Amino acid sequence: MPEIVACDAFRVRLRRGGRPESVLVRLAGADGAVGWGEAAVGPEPGGVRDDVWDDVAERLGPALLGLDWDRPEDVSAAAELGGSGAAAAVDTACWDLWCRGRGLPLAHALGGTRTSIVTGARISPDGGRDGGAEALPERVNRAVGAGHTRVTLAVRPGRDVEPLRAVRAAFPALAVVADAGCAYTEDPAHLAALAALDAYGPLAVARPFASDDLAAHARLQQRLTAAVAPAVGDVATLDAAIALGAGRALDLRFDRLGGLTAARAAHDRAYAAGWDVWCTGVGAFGIGQAAAVALAALPGCTLPSGVTDPAGGPVFVTPPVRSAGGVVGVPLTQPGLGHEIDGERIERLATRRMRLPA
Repeated sequence: MPEIVACDAFRVRLRRGGRPESVLVRLAGADGAVGWGEAAVGPEPGGVRDDVWDDVAERLGPALLGLDWDRPEDVSAAAELGGSGAAAAVDTACWDLWCRGRGLPLAHALGGTRTSIVTGARISPDGGRDGGAEALPERVNRAVGAGHTRVTLAVRPGRDVEPLRAVRAAFPALAVVADAGCAYTEDPAHLAALAALDAYGPLAVARPFASDDLAAHARLQQRLTAAVAPAVGDVATLDAAIALGAGRALDLRFDRLGGLTAARAAHDRAYAAGWDVWCTGVGAFGIGQAAAVALAALPGCTLPSGVTDPAGGPVFVTPPVRSAGGVVGVPLTQPGLGHEIDGERIERLATRRMRLPA
């Protein structure tokens, strides 16, 4: 593989609601090919976290320049120099660069077998601009009307059973995932609420406990009919979860796992164990969503995936990652991510830029 001769990073923020922000990585090969990756970053006390930026600028970027590699998997050792978000952005950019240089669609290079992806939508019961909790069935109805066949409902202690009951009453057959955001413990009241959720037939209860408490996940899985989907940050943790019976479903997020290479390995493990798998996209700039579409084409991703770029706002990838009737086509006629990236717009909107070599 021609050596990587340049690494650019851009921190970009949208001006619309929620102000999503990402670090976008662009790698250039000596043969002229370019690959892109994305890592979402978010607000924390004291401001936007800088660990992703620092990892790319100080460790991963310099390690990639002149690196001897034949396949994207060869970059894994270098990616370990950074956290999961930075590693995911760099790993995705390496896959995109490698595939574009060979004229290969990313989905095929990863082992994907699907030509289209069925989509799901994520909805918060709190509503925000959508009209509050009382309008929850209306917001779900809009998602269903758009063709989504699954909704992920964000829940938390004290705001869990009633929203799911309302959705189930309005949509008896809809596939629903209750995402608990690791907010529960084995406190009796929390366990009672999780058991009550099970009575309304969710497809899965995702991230009920802290990610490192697999034993609690295993005990909960024994109590529930619904699949438990623990938060998994690496393949070793997934292997342990499978061995303990700490779940039966995997939300495949390549940003948590450190990239497409690790995510594909996690998919293979979960698929072999008989777990259900769905894929969730990354960021709001289209690059992470495009990579998630390629990942969701893997044969084990049997459940509707959250892989569409949020509607509204500027478009950074062409064609945009949008669903039509709840379906997103997998790009199979163009190499790499299968989308053209608007690098000029990204550079204009970037609040911070870095180029190696300087």
